[in-house]
Amino acid sequence: MMQNFNITRRRMIAITATALGSAFVSGTRFARADEAVRWHGSALGAQVSMEIHHPNRAEAERLVKSCLLDVRGLEQQFSLYRTDSAICELNRTGILVSPGPDMVALLRAALSFADLTDGAFDPTVQPLWRLHADHFSSAHPDPDGPSREMLAEALSRVGRSGLRVGTDRIALAHRGAAITLNGIAQGYATDRVVEKLRAAGFSTTLVDMGEIRTIGPRPEGGPWRVGLADPDRPGATTQAIDLVDRAVATTAGAGFRFDPAGRFTHLFDPKTGLSPALYRTVSVIAPTATEADALSTAFSLMAIPQVANIVAVRPNVQARIIDSNGASIVCGT
Repeated sequence: MMQNFNITRRRMIAITATALGSAFVSGTRFARADEAVRWHGSALGAQVSMEIHHPNRAEAERLVKSCLLDVRGLEQQFSLYRTDSAICELNRTGILVSPGPDMVALLRAALSFADLTDGAFDPTVQPLWRLHADHFSSAHPDPDGPSREMLAEALSRVGRSGLRVGTDRIALAHRGAAITLNGIAQGYATDRVVEKLRAAGFSTTLVDMGEIRTIGPRPEGGPWRVGLADPDRPGATTQAIDLVDRAVATTAGAGFRFDPAGRFTHLFDPKTGLSPALYRTVSVIAPTATEADALSTAFSLMAIPQVANIVAVRPNVQARIIDSNGASIVCGT
């Protein structure tokens, strides 16, 4: 039976300023409730919501619309779910002429994290996704996954050295190569929204697009309390953390599985093409959501000593890991 391999993880944007707000409303238009402006719709391949409190309602609605326009603009560049996006054009043709500044900035950030993690984070793993999606959507897929020959062929198209990023053009050096920004784009979008709100003078804000970033403390004082999702128990959390002017992202192989047994997930080791199940979840706390997003992806594929070495040289970064036995490991302070 054919299967749909679009990621459907629910992601939300919750922006709260000057007053505490936690409720979300359905629909695709603005809704009025107390002093809050709320919006619900979709972006970057997921369901998103926005809630903002502001003493000037007209200014609040203007700011929400402006944030949404920014997110839509990023979606037009980064989304693999839109055939007319810049990333899809690059993957189809192998070249992107006159790329937008956000595409250049995000790809350069992705390559810097690839270098930092010795290739554990690699935006060029999309051929592995295609291979596994095609294999497991076939009529009678081998439960052991694609053949060694097909895996080797896909791996020959993977490698950050084959991605050339310039301000005038972006190119893929190998025929059949392709990129994905699913392990970093949500964090980048979160940071863009936070930057706009900070520039508008907001000092008490929580932004949640699956990757969370805060500005300042809660309206009544004290840190924002954030629960880290348990991938094995929908609606449950593994632990709670406090955030002030920091971001957090969580990655888990259970977030998407190609096969019922969960041996093949969305987390691909760029060196082997396999999906190692080292940990149940990896959460990273960092100054920006971009960094937290990329490192939580990379750390899911790395041994604890490697994770500890990177955390030791990254200011204000902490990794919280639940291993395959359920034990909690913390790297950094």
